[in-house]
Amino acid sequence: MKQLSAMDSVFVYNESSRTPLHISSVSIYDPPGEGESSVRFKDVLQRYEERLDRSPVFRRKLSRVVFDLDTPYWIEDPDFDLEYHVRHIALPSPGDWRQLCILIARLHSRPLDLGRPPWEAYVIEGLDNINGLPKGSWAVFSKTHHAAIDGSTGSQMGEALHDIEPKPVLSKTIDKWMPESEPGHFSKLGKAYIKLFKTPKQVSALVRHAVKSRSEEVRELLKGAEQDHDLKVRTRFNGNVSPHRVFGGLRMELAQLKAIKNAAGNCTLNDVMLSIVGGTMRHYLSEKGELPDSSLVSLVPISTRTKDNVNAEGGNEASTMNVSLRTDIADPLERARAINEDAVRSKVYAQAIGIERISTVIDSIPTSLMSLGMRVAADTGLQSKAPMPHTTVTNVPGPQFPLYFCGAKVSLAMGLGCLMDGQGLFHTVTSYNGYASLTFVSCRKIMDDPEFYHQCINRSLQEHIDAVDVLATTTRKKESA
Repeated sequence: MKQLSAMDSVFVYNESSRTPLHISSVSIYDPPGEGESSVRFKDVLQRYEERLDRSPVFRRKLSRVVFDLDTPYWIEDPDFDLEYHVRHIALPSPGDWRQLCILIARLHSRPLDLGRPPWEAYVIEGLDNINGLPKGSWAVFSKTHHAAIDGSTGSQMGEALHDIEPKPVLSKTIDKWMPESEPGHFSKLGKAYIKLFKTPKQVSALVRHAVKSRSEEVRELLKGAEQDHDLKVRTRFNGNVSPHRVFGGLRMELAQLKAIKNAAGNCTLNDVMLSIVGGTMRHYLSEKGELPDSSLVSLVPISTRTKDNVNAEGGNEASTMNVSLRTDIADPLERARAINEDAVRSKVYAQAIGIERISTVIDSIPTSLMSLGMRVAADTGLQSKAPMPHTTVTNVPGPQFPLYFCGAKVSLAMGLGCLMDGQGLFHTVTSYNGYASLTFVSCRKIMDDPEFYHQCINRSLQEHIDAVDVLATTTRKKESA
């Protein structure tokens, strides 16, 4: 039995029927080649069965404390049923991209059953008419509650199921998993009572950290690093969200993105992706007459998981920073450079404050008060009225070599984030084997035209590519003059 951290518990307490807080992934696989046998559903079930011991997330479920007087516990589910979690569906003909996006959006809209291990996987067949993919491709859509994983540990779950060659020779291991009985209410309440005595120490630690963060030494470090971002300006993406999701995205070549990065100068690939998102939102809101004069702002998660903790048992270890998307700048390369300048300042500030301070703040709040406060904020709409960034952009780096599942090669990897009131647009960047996918999730009330938003992504990407070509032409002319 393992207790959730206060940070992980936030995702449990903040969930509602409108705002399920799971994160998802989509892996699309090539069909079998000539002479190769098809992957059957029973092969998929067998693969999961063989790899369950590689991640603790697969077989543990939540055990909540009465009245949420303490953070929940993870226990090994004595009634674990693999066939409940792994399911099989198919797209009707013609099996195109729009059909797949609609299906993924619907699956992503449904909350997980928190009385079971909080994950589900759907094998989706019939992807027969998607540009860039061979007929007969199929996919696996997986969703896992954010209380159990962050982007890093989610990637580990995917790695547990995949191989680096089609037919690996695996050494046999002994599965030492043991189910656990549901702990009694009095046992959990007793631990909650003892935990109350730790709160004064946590508050004291918070005060010490706050004083330290405002010391002369840290103030010097942060000189010019903290830049005001205009969060008072609200867009359609800062309202309450509906239960219904929309999804879409675009696959991009890493070589093209690197060319944009090199043309922009002192930038990272992440800056380039933020610039493409900035251009996308600029076009989308401009067409609707809703683009603010000031720049839109993105929330950017930062992993704080150390190398020593890379194999941690799930959970979340991340901080965040706000980065300007410079939607007030039309030129794409100039926008990327301006984003880089702001990102560098924001990251210095985020690192100086540190995840420890955020964790201490959360841990110092009594659990019952925290859970009640989140429910009240959600029910009254207060959460959506607070100043919020205009979107979230998270980056999930993947391997730059092929992966295989039951012998089938992964051709495309994508990710989906979760929405909350006040944060109604989420972008995920997933890199894999020479490509990067940029996907978005919103709700149908906020964005009833996801196909148009997809076109805006394509338009923004093309503007960056064209800017690189113009710069290269101008440079050649100067050199030949």
